[in-house]
Amino acid sequence: MDICNSKKRHITLGTNKEKKFSLDIYQISTHDPLEGLLNEFREGQFITNITSKQKLSLLKMLRKHRPAFVIGEEPLGNIKGHDIELYLDVERPHPPMLRRPPYPASLETRKEIGKHINELLDMDVITKIGHNEIVEIITPVLITWHDGNSRLCRDFRALNNYTNADRYPIPRIPHALDKLAKAKYITKMDYMKDFHQNGVKPNSIKLLRIICHMGIYEYTRMPFGIKNAAAHFQRMMDTIFQEEILEGWMVVYIDDIIIYSETWEDHLKYIEIVLRECTPINMKISLKKCNFGQQELLALGHKVSGLSLKNDQNKVEAVLQKPRPKTIKEMQSFLGFASYYRNNIKIFAHITSSLYKLCSKGVVFEITNERRDAY
Repeated sequence: MDICNSKKRHITLGTNKEKKFSLDIYQISTHDPLEGLLNEFREGQFITNITSKQKLSLLKMLRKHRPAFVIGEEPLGNIKGHDIELYLDVERPHPPMLRRPPYPASLETRKEIGKHINELLDMDVITKIGHNEIVEIITPVLITWHDGNSRLCRDFRALNNYTNADRYPIPRIPHALDKLAKAKYITKMDYMKDFHQNGVKPNSIKLLRIICHMGIYEYTRMPFGIKNAAAHFQRMMDTIFQEEILEGWMVVYIDDIIIYSETWEDHLKYIEIVLRECTPINMKISLKKCNFGQQELLALGHKVSGLSLKNDQNKVEAVLQKPRPKTIKEMQSFLGFASYYRNNIKIFAHITSSLYKLCSKGVVFEITNERRDAY
């Protein structure tokens, strides 16, 4: 590959040379953050399974569909025509548990809350409400820590208890991944701040108000943690990519898109179809979270290829490192985590039956030898 700095001199290439060497000539901007990521792609960090020629054809196509991607501090997408609406199963006046004060917070916690609130404001995910607003439903926020990084969590438990459930089906992961049999090329695409790309219908915004020491804010984009968010996103994706799913080369699981094919020509065509669908509706893909043209990759908690389906060893290790449950809540959490891999564990239901009984109402939490062996 030759790269010329056209700012310093004029470049003249005869059409005979262009035809002889099948040159692809296009201008790129060194100021576009896309180019930084594509350089990493070019060096093989994200694309390891394809030839140099295939890689060049992919990079050219990604540049062509630049509007489908969001990188760094660029504005989030705002998907058109798929705003979420919530319906509450509760009469006015609303019960007190739906109007909670802010949680007590240390100085360090307040600083972290402030940082996250300002980030959400900058992304236009939330707005601050005026002091004259009537507030009927309000949710406190708190900070949790993971690997040394703070996360802003919204305690939507009370709101979720009164929200009518959306029964739209979520695909079963093993069934979804079975479709990848015989695939020689697999691509995984992910969305930047996926749920935040969905708007909220005006009559539901007032239900999604949060409170902290800085004041009261309301979500204008769909937040994480609310009931029906996953079902709403799955329905939207199934609607947008209905034809692609029926044609049998795409798997959609909430915010994950997996594209698979037996030939590179088909694979490149399928990726371009997806990118072409995203741009008109302002759906933005996180290029950094994509993996293109792989023989094997991690997806939906598994290591998948056209030949096999394996457990993600990092998640298996996480299960092994978990301390032995000492309460019903901890046992329920462990069983939920382990159930994710129930299809890979022989007689899972039989092994765990004594542990599930331990979580039943009225049963004394006692770890017997039978339960210890089951664990």
